[in-house]
Amino acid sequence: MRRHVVAAAVAVAALLAGSVQTALALSGERWVPPDDTIVRVTGNAEEGFGIRHHDGTSVFPPTLSEALAECGEYDTRWARVRCRTQVRTWYRDLADIKDALRLAHQSG
Repeated sequence: MRRHVVAAAVAVAALLAGSVQTALALSGERWVPPDDTIVRVTGNAEEGFGIRHHDGTSVFPPTLSEALAECGEYDTRWARVRCRTQVRTWYRDLADIKDALRLAHQSG
Protein backbone atom coordinates (compact mmCIF):
# COMPACT_ATOMS: atom_id res chain seq x y z
CA MET A 1 0.00 0.00 0.00
CA ARG A 2 2.77 2.46 0.94
CA ARG A 3 4.52 1.93 -2.40
CA HIS A 4 1.32 2.81 -4.22
CA VAL A 5 1.09 6.06 -2.28
CA VAL A 6 4.71 6.94 -3.11
CA ALA A 7 4.21 5.99 -6.76
CA ALA A 8 1.05 8.09 -6.93
CA ALA A 9 2.84 11.05 -5.35
CA VAL A 10 5.67 10.78 -7.87
CA ALA A 11 3.17 10.53 -10.73
CA VAL A 12 1.36 13.66 -9.53
CA ALA A 13 4.68 15.47 -9.15
CA ALA A 14 5.66 14.41 -12.67
CA LEU A 15 2.35 15.72 -14.04
CA LEU A 16 2.78 19.00 -12.19
CA ALA A 17 6.36 19.30 -13.39
CA GLY A 18 5.15 18.64 -16.93
CA SER A 19 2.51 21.36 -16.54
CA VAL A 20 5.11 23.78 -15.16
CA GLN A 21 7.49 22.94 -18.01
CA THR A 22 4.72 23.47 -20.57
CA ALA A 23 3.80 26.83 -19.04
CA LEU A 24 7.43 27.88 -18.90
CA ALA A 25 8.01 26.74 -22.48
CA LEU A 26 5.14 28.91 -23.62
CA SER A 27 6.62 31.87 -21.73
CA GLY A 28 10.12 31.18 -23.10
CA GLU A 29 11.64 30.23 -19.73
CA ARG A 30 13.12 26.86 -18.76
CA TRP A 31 12.33 25.23 -15.42
CA VAL A 32 15.31 23.83 -13.55
CA PRO A 33 14.75 21.62 -10.47
CA PRO A 34 16.56 22.45 -7.22
CA ASP A 35 20.13 21.15 -7.02
CA ASP A 36 19.33 18.71 -4.19
CA THR A 37 16.54 16.99 -6.16
CA ILE A 38 17.09 13.22 -6.15
CA VAL A 39 17.27 12.00 -9.74
CA ARG A 40 18.50 8.44 -9.24
CA VAL A 41 18.83 5.84 -6.51
CA THR A 42 20.91 2.73 -7.12
CA GLY A 43 21.80 -0.29 -5.02
CA ASN A 44 20.02 -1.76 -2.02
CA ALA A 45 20.16 -1.70 1.76
CA GLU A 46 22.33 -4.81 2.06
CA GLU A 47 25.01 -3.73 -0.44
CA GLY A 48 24.61 0.02 -0.04
CA PHE A 49 22.63 2.71 -1.81
CA GLY A 50 23.89 5.41 -4.12
CA ILE A 51 21.87 8.64 -4.29
CA ARG A 52 22.45 11.01 -7.20
CA HIS A 53 21.22 14.60 -7.15
CA HIS A 54 20.32 16.96 -9.99
CA ASP A 55 23.49 19.01 -9.45
CA GLY A 56 25.63 15.91 -10.12
CA THR A 57 26.61 15.22 -6.53
CA SER A 58 26.26 11.72 -5.13
CA VAL A 59 25.85 10.37 -1.62
CA PHE A 60 26.61 6.81 -0.55
CA PRO A 61 25.13 6.05 2.88
CA PRO A 62 26.51 3.06 4.81
CA THR A 63 24.94 -0.34 4.30
CA LEU A 64 22.01 -1.29 6.51
CA SER A 65 24.17 -3.56 8.67
CA GLU A 66 26.81 -0.83 9.16
CA ALA A 67 24.18 1.75 10.08
CA LEU A 68 22.50 -0.63 12.54
CA ALA A 69 25.88 -1.46 14.09
CA GLU A 70 26.47 2.25 14.70
CA CYS A 71 23.11 2.39 16.52
CA GLY A 72 24.52 -0.12 19.00
CA GLU A 73 27.00 2.52 20.18
CA TYR A 74 24.31 4.67 21.83
CA ASP A 75 24.31 4.69 25.63
CA THR A 76 20.66 4.00 26.41
CA ARG A 77 18.36 1.29 25.16
CA TRP A 78 15.78 3.90 24.13
CA ALA A 79 18.36 5.72 21.97
CA ARG A 80 19.43 2.44 20.32
CA VAL A 81 15.82 1.48 19.53
CA ARG A 82 15.07 4.94 18.16
CA CYS A 83 18.19 4.86 15.99
CA ARG A 84 17.37 1.41 14.59
CA THR A 85 13.82 2.49 13.79
CA GLN A 86 15.05 5.61 11.99
CA VAL A 87 17.62 3.60 10.02
CA ARG A 88 15.09 0.97 8.92
CA THR A 89 12.60 3.69 7.94
CA TRP A 90 15.27 5.59 5.97
CA TYR A 91 16.38 2.51 4.02
CA ARG A 92 12.78 1.43 3.37
CA ASP A 93 12.03 4.91 2.04
CA LEU A 94 15.12 4.83 -0.19
CA ALA A 95 13.86 1.60 -1.74
CA ASP A 96 10.44 3.23 -2.27
CA ILE A 97 12.06 6.29 -3.90
CA LYS A 98 14.08 4.01 -6.18
CA ASP A 99 10.91 2.20 -7.28
CA ALA A 100 8.98 5.46 -7.73
CA LEU A 101 11.74 7.02 -9.86
CA ARG A 102 11.88 3.91 -12.02
CA LEU A 103 8.11 4.07 -12.49
CA ALA A 104 8.21 7.80 -13.28
CA HIS A 105 10.94 7.30 -15.90
CA GLN A 106 8.96 4.48 -17.54
CA SER A 107 5.78 6.56 -17.79
CA GLY A 108 7.50 9.78 -18.83
